[in-house]
Amino acid sequence: MAAAQGPGSFLSLRPGSGSPLPRHQQRRQRVNKNKKKNWNKHSDITAVEEFLEDVRLQERTVGGLVSEKSDDNLFFVDTGDDVRDLIHNKGKLKPLRIDLILQSDSKVPAPKDILSHQIPNNRKLRRKAEREKRFGIVSRKERLLYARTQKPVVKAKPDANTNPARDFYDLWSNTDKELEGKDAWFLEQTKKKLLKRPQKLNQKPSQVSAIEVIAPGGSYNPTFESHQALLFEAHEVEVKKLRAEERIARQVAFPSSEELPTEETVLQELCQGLLVDSDGEEQDKGPKAAEEPEAGPVWNAACCEKKTEKERKREKLMRKQLQQLKQEKDAQQKQQDLFRLRSIKGEVKELELKLAKRKAKRVEKRKAEANKPRRLGRLKYEDPDLDIKLSDELTGTLRTLKPEGSILADRFKSFQKRNLIEPRIRAKFKRKHKLKYVEKRAFREVTL
Repeated sequence: MAAAQGPGSFLSLRPGSGSPLPRHQQRRQRVNKNKKKNWNKHSDITAVEEFLEDVRLQERTVGGLVSEKSDDNLFFVDTGDDVRDLIHNKGKLKPLRIDLILQSDSKVPAPKDILSHQIPNNRKLRRKAEREKRFGIVSRKERLLYARTQKPVVKAKPDANTNPARDFYDLWSNTDKELEGKDAWFLEQTKKKLLKRPQKLNQKPSQVSAIEVIAPGGSYNPTFESHQALLFEAHEVEVKKLRAEERIARQVAFPSSEELPTEETVLQELCQGLLVDSDGEEQDKGPKAAEEPEAGPVWNAACCEKKTEKERKREKLMRKQLQQLKQEKDAQQKQQDLFRLRSIKGEVKELELKLAKRKAKRVEKRKAEANKPRRLGRLKYEDPDLDIKLSDELTGTLRTLKPEGSILADRFKSFQKRNLIEPRIRAKFKRKHKLKYVEKRAFREVTL
């Protein structure tokens, strides 16, 4: 029986079955189909794919195959009357349009996430529950829950805003009524109360202003007097630098030919203290030393002898008398001090005035040094060079003025002057290993 060839007929999976030629005239295509590559290449599965796609479409839209659905699920009676429709459709209400839009188009359920349903230590918890049920043990969680239900916590309801007798609450006050009367240490440990900030942290490290106004002579069109004053200040700075360099050069300079040491002066320095002049004391003692033999070290024989009991008692009595005499003198001195109370008060006032003056001097010194940079590191702060224009460099207009200095360097120096950072210098590059020069072969050929 031949398969019907029409627009609605199914095609066979064999590629030659749909050919118009008779079967005995068709040439058989020899293909080795024991390989997956030839199966995919010489097999027509379009009809199978269309059928499976149609099945998937029906499952998404209808929730299953249409051929397996009943007529009640596919059709409903619509007579135009809501009451009659409700009777004919067995009480089924037609869903709203918004519900239909919000519903998912797919009827295929979402894949189940197994990990989300797993419970940690589920086996252990199940055994524990079985043991508690067998022996009638009530878990701690249930006991706490039961105790909570027996003694419910009654929370105080806040007063309504419309109640005129409610307590006044200051929105901008720094105190909290809930923290009043509690221990300060407990509040600090529980982070409910902040630590008291030291007053010293609110003080600035320096009273120098962040932006300093330059001298009037630094203007683009200064007066003659202000410009000369600035030039004189810059001149003094350069003179100080020159004097410091000259002092260092003098100290390390090689002495002149007149000041160079000779052999005689070197010998005198080496023999200093070894030889004694003829006019010295050693010369006067010469004849006496010749007459009398040189005496060696003399040992006191009495110190080596053992003291008798009588001598020890005498020394003890002497020490006791000296101590008693000292106590009498101290008592007499205290008695004399009673008659000079007025002079002692004067001395005390004089000492207090002296200490007050020293304290005031220290305060003044501290105020004077408050604006000076401190020594924060190993380097000392050095003032930057003055940005100054010479008399022939003044233009008088901002359009032709050439800028001096750097804003970045000025801000960096300002931080150092205000004790915000320590003075620094640019790090010098220090090579760890020496450079090794290698002459390459190609280079040698070119130079030769």
